[in-house]
Amino acid sequence: MQTRKLGYSDLNITNIGLGTWAIGGGGWKFAWGPQDDKESIAAIRKAIDIGINWIDTAALYGLGHSEIVVGKAIKEMREKPIIATKCCRRWDEKRRIFNSLKKDSVRSEVEASLKRLKIDVIDLYQIHHPSPDEEIEEGWETIATLIKEGKIRYGGVSNFSVEQLKRVQLIHPVASLQPPYSMLDRGIEDELLDYCGKNNIGIICYSPMYRGLLTGKFSKERVAGLPNDDHRRKNIQFQEPQLSANLKLVESLIPIAEKNNITLAQLAIAWVLRRTEVTSAIVGARNQSQIQETAAAGDVKLAEDDIKSIEELLNI
Repeated sequence: MQTRKLGYSDLNITNIGLGTWAIGGGGWKFAWGPQDDKESIAAIRKAIDIGINWIDTAALYGLGHSEIVVGKAIKEMREKPIIATKCCRRWDEKRRIFNSLKKDSVRSEVEASLKRLKIDVIDLYQIHHPSPDEEIEEGWETIATLIKEGKIRYGGVSNFSVEQLKRVQLIHPVASLQPPYSMLDRGIEDELLDYCGKNNIGIICYSPMYRGLLTGKFSKERVAGLPNDDHRRKNIQFQEPQLSANLKLVESLIPIAEKNNITLAQLAIAWVLRRTEVTSAIVGARNQSQIQETAAAGDVKLAEDDIKSIEELLNI
């Protein structure tokens, strides 16, 4: 599997990373519905077996549960994968989510993540969301201190704007940005891709398949049947009139996928990886077959005429 250097760091990561949002399980605000931990562990181990060398998780996912599952999956591995996790999004005793980037909060989150993951150092520690905005400097200064202390190797950020990146860059170099990027969410093309490319900041994109919507496995009936605690039920792209338009787009992409002898999921991921500024695409998986399919997208290179055809479809 292909690897790319992450920003200024010495981390060489595969251009496909395993995302573990969904394996956090159900019963919390941003859940994907119920999940079997045994299937999650099998998916994680399959990802490593087929060559993926890094895992992205977060304290928030399943309110700590995703990190626990990842910790169990990698515990017996002789050579552990690169681990990326996140801070800022916390929860109280009633499972209500809130944000904090205060010094003591970030420190306590690092210790909790290390314990759940059963590791001694976090390879990439990211601010999950730039909120509260007035606390991002304090949070980033704390991460810089934790790097000096050896609890973290590199610091990254997620969902930051160019202006917010500039603010924290004055304190300590940013190794990576984690933004959403897909055919249905192209906001980073406006400024962020160019800024990160020029400033040696790696880009690890999440939701390249837009929460599964670009895989060809959705219909109006499947959307209607999503579990009540699946956050996608409230997502505007899964609601009308956007849902019908998105399903029509997916249908139009089928000939391009068939021409390249790849699946729609692989096409969506390869489209994201077409940009040289993108270091890696994070793909979620809830079982072994899903990660086996999506990991193969790392070796797909789309021809210019296919990229042009997709652009025309996106502009309709």
